[in-house]
Amino acid sequence: MDDKTKMTARSTSAGTGVEQSPKLCSDSISNTINSVKANSLDTKTMRELNDIAFIPNKPVIDGLLNNGVNLLVGPPKIGKSFMVADLSVRVSKGEPFLNRKTHQSEVLYLALEDDFQRLQQRFYRMFDVEDTENLHLAIVSKDIKSGLEIQINEFMISHPKVSLIVIDTLQKIRGTENDKYSYSNDYEVISILKQIADRHNICILVVHHTRKQEATDIFDTISGTNGLLGAADGSLIINKDKRADSKAKMAISGRDIPYQELTIEFDKQKCLWNFIEETDPFEEPKDKLLEKISVLVSIDKPEWIGTATDLINELNLDLKANVLSRKLNPLSAKLYKDYNILYENSHTKDARFIRLILENK
Repeated sequence: MDDKTKMTARSTSAGTGVEQSPKLCSDSISNTINSVKANSLDTKTMRELNDIAFIPNKPVIDGLLNNGVNLLVGPPKIGKSFMVADLSVRVSKGEPFLNRKTHQSEVLYLALEDDFQRLQQRFYRMFDVEDTENLHLAIVSKDIKSGLEIQINEFMISHPKVSLIVIDTLQKIRGTENDKYSYSNDYEVISILKQIADRHNICILVVHHTRKQEATDIFDTISGTNGLLGAADGSLIINKDKRADSKAKMAISGRDIPYQELTIEFDKQKCLWNFIEETDPFEEPKDKLLEKISVLVSIDKPEWIGTATDLINELNLDLKANVLSRKLNPLSAKLYKDYNILYENSHTKDARFIRLILENK
């Protein structure tokens, strides 16, 4: 060992009265270092972050549901269960929901306030004899503190194509320890669900109810504390002026979804919610760089591979290669959302390559 290692080794055994062998000292140092690394902060510099090309997540429903934990909130008996039943079927089949495109996948629907007979009758009223093998149904589960996480993890192992889990309702999985509303309890429940959603890269939609007291901000009507809204990635709130009204407003807000307001109407005969209109829809401005890429990568040429310099020449840009890469990295999600083009950035010892792929819609 060199002098530095010897000094370190000696310090680890100070006060023990036992002389350690060099190997034991070395192992002890290694274990200590590994332990420190395991508990240390995982940091990146701003420069390192700018050089990362993240793979964009597909939304479950365009402009409505992204991955993470989302709340569907409304007064009791307003038709929330009919809505999530319809939503689950639409996603499992890849059919539009409330005038929005869905991305087809398998779905797990935890209808924890129902039994299978009531579910069967509900689906028959809504869809007659139509069905799908991509929708999995359960009426009983553990709560958040007694095994729900394990149940979901095991289910996801055997059903990796699931991208949406619906939980109806939040109260059924809170557990008795979380019955008392407090910011910390509410935040913890949603945070546990968020850990599950992030681990499996899926969306978890949780049905909850509003409180009776009115509020200036509709999102303040969510029953419980602000811990629910604070921990959730998105929220959809249904509200009617009068209980007997067939029309309702749906307010939508999320970390990656701008605030929107939809007018929807409940068809009492079919028990389905229908889209009527959107109030002042938000339109994100187009990016000129992405518009040029959308012309380069099209149905006629669905894939492009080359260096950043090659892409600069093809698009006739006045940019340096490293600047182009740093522009495209944070814009990759928008490129996919607006034009369905996947952006990949890889490198070898000699060069860095960009790959652009037009996905089939």
